Amino acid sequence: MNPLNHVAIIMDGNGRWGLKNKSSRNQGHKAGLNTVEKIIKETINQKIKYLTLYAFSTENWKRPKKEINYLFNLLENFLLNRIEDLNKQNIKLNVIGAKNFSKKLNKLLNLSEKKTLKNTTLQINLALNYGSKFEIINALKKMNKNNDKINEMNLSKYLQTKNTPDPEILIRTGNTKRLSNFLLWQLAYAEIFFEKKLWPDFEEKDYIKIIKKFKRIKRNFGNI
Repeated sequence: MNPLNHVAIIMDGNGRWGLKNKSSRNQGHKAGLNTVEKIIKETINQKIKYLTLYAFSTENWKRPKKEINYLFNLLENFLLNRIEDLNKQNIKLNVIGAKNFSKKLNKLLNLSEKKTLKNTTLQINLALNYGSKFEIINALKKMNKNNDKINEMNLSKYLQTKNTPDPEILIRTGNTKRLSNFLLWQLAYAEIFFEKKLWPDFEEKDYIKIIKKFKRIKRNFGNI
């Protein structure tokens, strides 16, 4: 049975689900938030310590402004209404990516991180305005500035996930098979599961099925 400490998820398909079921991409994002809460709960049930969610990429700024504003309003409301509950559940919130948002959202993110800093049941890494290529380049610049030797260990120290073990599992919903500039360094040895279901349709039973399958996989890491 393979140990499992960290699951990373590309939550793809919200907009397509919204158009299909509600004639609105925004309603798909709203429905996707319900799935997030279900998966957080099941992650705790499975005693997994780290969960990284790809919420908004550096490329997502190309989307319509109304949709972007709706997404950030959803996040603001979630933090205002749910952060106390997450804190009571001993969940730590950690944001990776550049916080180039409104003053209100930046403040909420910082307060949420500070409030939950010492929690230990589950760490949620929320990838916002995140791009892996930028993260790696930025890490190399910091290494060069500090005259550190270029090697894997030193590079890992400058990544935004420096205090987090690499994911053993990547799940991408939405029937799309690509990494989309997400944790390119950290996912080097992750087992990748591409799920046909759109994110709002992804259920706990689907998550559990993937976890069980992962635990049965023979992981060689280059060995025989």
